Amino acid sequence: MTKTKTKAETLDWLRRISGELATATLKRLEDTLPWYAEMPPGRRSAVGLVAQAGISSFISWFDDPRSTPWIAADVFGAAPRELLRSVSLQQTLQLIKVTVEVVEERVAPGSVDLREAILLYSRDIAFASADVYARAAEARGLWDARLEALVVDSILSGEADDELPSRIAALGWHGHGEACVLVGTTPRVLDVDMLRRTARHLDADVLIGVQGNRLVLVLGRAELPGTEPGEAETDDEAEQLAADARAATAAAAQLSFLDIAGKLEHGFGPGHLVLGHAVPSLIEASRSAKAALAGFAVAKSWRHAPRPVAADDLLPERALAGDTLAKTTLIERVYRPLKEYSGELVTTLWCYLDNGRSLEATARELFVHPNTVRYRLKRVSEVIGWDATGARESLILQAALILGAIAEPEPSRRRLQS
Repeated sequence: MTKTKTKAETLDWLRRISGELATATLKRLEDTLPWYAEMPPGRRSAVGLVAQAGISSFISWFDDPRSTPWIAADVFGAAPRELLRSVSLQQTLQLIKVTVEVVEERVAPGSVDLREAILLYSRDIAFASADVYARAAEARGLWDARLEALVVDSILSGEADDELPSRIAALGWHGHGEACVLVGTTPRVLDVDMLRRTARHLDADVLIGVQGNRLVLVLGRAELPGTEPGEAETDDEAEQLAADARAATAAAAQLSFLDIAGKLEHGFGPGHLVLGHAVPSLIEASRSAKAALAGFAVAKSWRHAPRPVAADDLLPERALAGDTLAKTTLIERVYRPLKEYSGELVTTLWCYLDNGRSLEATARELFVHPNTVRYRLKRVSEVIGWDATGARESLILQAALILGAIAEPEPSRRRLQS
């Protein structure tokens, strides 16, 4: 018998037993791979089709390896897209291993050339599967990057629509509760992976967007991994788990968004770094973004601004630049609360600031003791949270008083009666 005839007979024999090999492979998969047995019927069927395609592809490859060198890659061509998301690369390699073992056992009595061909083909199919997963991961990464840019742009523009929550979920956002926006300059070399890794270590989630020379980070608090008390086997275990969860939550709460921004500061380029105020959820992050962008635009006017700086610490500069949100914030958080609490506090604060923050001069103008002025200023700090005796905070308070006075309605004038 000639070599060509022997190969022809081998090919004919392989084609006859291909169905038997596929059936044996599926049986072996179910017996040896738990993840395969637990799959829904539809996905099990798709995996079976891949295995059958692999056997058919091997027969074609054995017929003429040189004419179809990449036929192994075609094995995954008919695989549904969701299969690549539900079956990992490790599981795919296990699938290849089981298939090769079944074929090897069945053809062991055959020629040495056939066994060597199986080993060569298994190598090709393993590389082909890795290539398929690498391409899928690359496509997924590009899609995620485009979607992330779209979400960040929606937050910055404030043009959120009904699809924003689903887009955020598609990105795998783990954030919950409060969120805020951090704006700075884009570095010459942007290390996105480093920013994500740092945020993850801080129990925070992050969305990253680049707009020219501006780098924008949307920050949120990530869900802390843990077991629910109901999953514990005993009451003592549940109580301990609950205590651990409370302790972890408290530890995470100690790290403010400003602290998180400070840890991420090295990922930005030189220049100012402005953090918007916290909002209840990511859907409302556009309000934080507006404050951060407005603060970033005027941060250069504060010579000794810290890095990072809170957008609320730039309220006077933002108001002077025409930021409506800053004006409203100053009136609602400073002027109105003081006026509603006591008109006496407003008058004392006016006098104190007009007199260059001098207790004695303020006391003389108001005909009170300096200790009385000191007590009233303490009350001002308790009511609004800003200390009028500090140079920077006094500027914020004076701007609030001016804007509040401008916003007051004109007093009604009585007509003079002749």
